[in-house]
Amino acid sequence: MNGRNYFLFTLLLIIGTSPLFSQEKESASSLLTIDRIYNSGEFRQEWMGPTQWLSKGDYYTKIERSADGYDLVAYQSSNQDRKVLVNSKELTPKGWNTPIRIASYSWSDDEKHLLLFTNTKRVWRTNTKGDYWRFDRNMLSLKQVGADRPESSLMFAKFSPDNSQIAYVSEFNIYVEDFETGETTALTEDGNGTIINGTFDWVYEEEFSCQDGFRWSPDGKYIAFWQLDASTIRDFYMINTTDSIYPQIIPVQYPKVGEDPSICKVGVIDVKNNSKKWLAIPGDPVQHYIPRMQWISDTEVLVQQLNRKQNHLKVFKVDAVSGAVDLIYEEKEDTWVDIDYPDATRGIPDLLVINNGKSFLRLSENDGWRHIYRIDIDTKKKTVLTPGEYDVAGYYAVNEEEGIVYFNASPDKATQRYLHTIALDGTGKLNRLTPNEYVGVNGYTISPNGKYAFHRHSNANTPSTTRFVSLPNHKNIETLIANKAFKEKILSLDMPEIEFFTVTTEDGVEMDGKMYKPLNFDPEQKYPVLFHVYGEPWGAVANDTWDNRLWHAMMAQQGYIVIFLDNRGTPSLKGSEWRKSIYRKIGVVNARDQAMAAKKIKEWEFVDEDRIAVWGWSGGGSMTLNLMFQYPEIYKTGMSVAPVANQLYYDNVYQERYMGLPQENLEDFVKGSPITYAKNLEGNLLLIHGTGDDNVHYQNAEALINELIKHNKQFQVMPYPNRSHGIFEGANTTRHLYSLLAQYLRRMTPPGPKRKLP
Repeated sequence: MNGRNYFLFTLLLIIGTSPLFSQEKESASSLLTIDRIYNSGEFRQEWMGPTQWLSKGDYYTKIERSADGYDLVAYQSSNQDRKVLVNSKELTPKGWNTPIRIASYSWSDDEKHLLLFTNTKRVWRTNTKGDYWRFDRNMLSLKQVGADRPESSLMFAKFSPDNSQIAYVSEFNIYVEDFETGETTALTEDGNGTIINGTFDWVYEEEFSCQDGFRWSPDGKYIAFWQLDASTIRDFYMINTTDSIYPQIIPVQYPKVGEDPSICKVGVIDVKNNSKKWLAIPGDPVQHYIPRMQWISDTEVLVQQLNRKQNHLKVFKVDAVSGAVDLIYEEKEDTWVDIDYPDATRGIPDLLVINNGKSFLRLSENDGWRHIYRIDIDTKKKTVLTPGEYDVAGYYAVNEEEGIVYFNASPDKATQRYLHTIALDGTGKLNRLTPNEYVGVNGYTISPNGKYAFHRHSNANTPSTTRFVSLPNHKNIETLIANKAFKEKILSLDMPEIEFFTVTTEDGVEMDGKMYKPLNFDPEQKYPVLFHVYGEPWGAVANDTWDNRLWHAMMAQQGYIVIFLDNRGTPSLKGSEWRKSIYRKIGVVNARDQAMAAKKIKEWEFVDEDRIAVWGWSGGGSMTLNLMFQYPEIYKTGMSVAPVANQLYYDNVYQERYMGLPQENLEDFVKGSPITYAKNLEGNLLLIHGTGDDNVHYQNAEALINELIKHNKQFQVMPYPNRSHGIFEGANTTRHLYSLLAQYLRRMTPPGPKRKLP
């Protein structure tokens, strides 16, 4: 069948009059469409909303809808007995007709006061600015915090441990407000956007997950805080040309790869007399990062420091009163040292401190596998708690009464996750807690006392369910989010069959894969393949989990095999060598793995080697370009969304972590950048980018466009004005984008089976 006939076949398939549809007539309600997925509201899932533990886990609280608005309710963990703690009327300020719309909330340590976050505004990726209100449960009073500050300017407000004050950040300075007097004191006054107190610049937030930049000491006498000096960081200018007659310039402090980072230091403020002391952390503050800091006693702070290349971690214990600094832990790698992980530990950004502040837990890969180590602070002794040839995905919490640590792992199958425990003294055996019935990916939020947990489970065929369980017996107490309506809607659809597989490339690399098969799949016919790729250290795509997969399911319904593959360099639980073989080789090792796997898949009898397409977003967009440019003999159509076209255009923290410093190995950056190979384009390319992308700048798209023009390559481009990296802002944007992807794919790589030639 030639290209023109394929295009006609596609049109027939879309309108439902093709031979395929006449032979296998499908109910319209059993098939997905763009409008059904993105416009109808049919597939909304239930949402738990923000929860908080009380009494170390004997209770938890959540917000629930009531007749008058919303109530804050408490559930007793052991039996789920429910009690309204704060009703909608009490959440309504004087003079208001409606209660505060709560984005998040927190309790004071004595649980007599409630801090409510509302009227929020976005800072980079998340809404971290807003207004705060304090509710007094005894007085039943509601009072705005920082009322004299600009609207929606407060960040990270938190109670003092003695429940007498609230500290917060506003306009790059730290303030403290007294409960009784209402008096507000500025603890820093030099913050101005260049000097940043108590919060972070763009790159610390994006690459180290740093947002909240100050901590109360356990006794409430001190506040430790980060200060960044971004005076040497150049602004990257984005231009908004649509919201006014004349363009608006939007500056973003953005250190490109090879540029020095902000100067970072940690200060400690004596709250009573407002005196300040800077911690004397050794090392050049420009050539080191401080991604983590936490109190371990009333006067002692743990500070984690990374060198510029991020392959040497030091943990210092610092006495905030005397200033004494003690190096208690070091970790080195030839590649990089991880601070944060794509799995469970993102919920516990600090080191997990145990034994009354005398020890902490740390994930390390020094023996080739990611294991939990206990480090004793005084003796500096290091004990591996999880020995063996398997990876820990991430740890959650400890139950010191039972002497165990809870963590996620999957020793037998890298695409799944299960809750395990092991002894804190390093003598115990691995013990899986997740019951066998919960096949797939399991995630947990565990109470401070380690006795209860929110358990989230899904797999490739089962949407997410949230249960409340007791631990360590993993007894189901209550199903909190069943997603019943959503699951019933999914069951009413003709969903594609999903198959997991492995493929071994000619280089001997075995890769995990996940495949959606077309409806009425016939192995005696040949089908087009759409590869969805990411392929970098911050994401895996072939895990056994329910993802946001309806668009891919729709494409499978329309006659595509959709395949997800995880190459070397992705965070699969396959050992450190697997994950870190990509060092200084992003765009090379990962692209070759994907291409060689696709080369094997092309040999499958039911795959049409002339209809191979690929698409991805961000790192996946970069991968798509590298595959289209480096392996044009394999991939015929590519759809690249928000890609890094030139690695020298991305930020210093991410790119230098995985690629080194361009001052030392520039050739690796050039070799891994898609723009280097743009001249090789032969197939169909759709390039999509938001012009307001503060993460992967639109600069990447324009540089690539110029290079393709230079080599007389034809392609298509879709800019989304003022959209960020997620390309979701503005009416109808998401629906439009996925419509564009689907239409382009159908036009350039037509769907449906094709008879094998005899």
